Amino acid sequence: MTEPDRGPPRPGRGAGRSLVLAVTAVGVAASACGAGPAPSQPALPPAGQPTVSRPAPPASGSPAPSGAPGRSGHGADPGRLAPAGSARPLAGKIVGIDPGHNGGNFAAASYIGHQVWNGREWEACDTTGTETDGGYTEAQFNFDVARYLRADLRRDGATVVMTRSSNDGVGPCIDRRSEIINAAPANVAVDIHADGGPASGRGFTILEPVADGPNDAVIAASARLGSNVRQAFLADVPAMPESTYNGDQGIMLRDDLAGLNLITVPKVLVECGNMRNATDAQMLVSPAFQRLVARALAAAIIAFLRR
Repeated sequence: MTEPDRGPPRPGRGAGRSLVLAVTAVGVAASACGAGPAPSQPALPPAGQPTVSRPAPPASGSPAPSGAPGRSGHGADPGRLAPAGSARPLAGKIVGIDPGHNGGNFAAASYIGHQVWNGREWEACDTTGTETDGGYTEAQFNFDVARYLRADLRRDGATVVMTRSSNDGVGPCIDRRSEIINAAPANVAVDIHADGGPASGRGFTILEPVADGPNDAVIAASARLGSNVRQAFLADVPAMPESTYNGDQGIMLRDDLAGLNLITVPKVLVECGNMRNATDAQMLVSPAFQRLVARALAAAIIAFLRR
């Protein structure tokens, strides 16, 4: 993930909160909610659509079918099967997965550059994300991990809502991604990214929300989720250290991201490694590593929802 683009000067703090509440309640445009005139919005190109995946049938000793491959050709991970007849830990739960960016964003600069309200200020609808020196994009990584995670969560009994269904669309915009997860309504959600940090820096970072109005009720729960994710990464993905250049022991508070500012369910954003670092990049492109990340996230979600 790269830093968000900045748009026009932000309106007053109270006006921003009124806007966010109005968007959440009735889905109207920002310009209608007292935040001042919204920047013009280009026509929407073909976009990745959200998907809802129901729980997989109870395990019977054989792996579930692989999911549809992404552009990289990786199928969904068979994952860990629960013993036949055992209770599935996520039965009845709804989990939101937001794979950051989208593969079609590279060809839609005008659209993804239009400004949306993120709860505190205007920022770009989306960005392209970063990539490794070898050209493996963050958008593809995010989507690959999301598919592996979706397979694991469904096998554990969850209904899974994903903010996009492919890696060849555009968007959806960052504010719309929050709306999708809020409307599910998800019990918990994770935003999957990889960072574009300094080449000398390594490691994962978990970004947690700061109180901003819409998210006030889920700040403590999101911090607890962040702790669960950190513990799961340290236990299950030991080759990826805590970030050496961001946050404190792998945790960082952020108040400038729509995916955290506008959310009304417990959620964190996970930078799974640094694509600009050669050591991290070698792991991030590996399907085996991506499966480990997905399993760590699934374990964290189960731990969080059991409390």
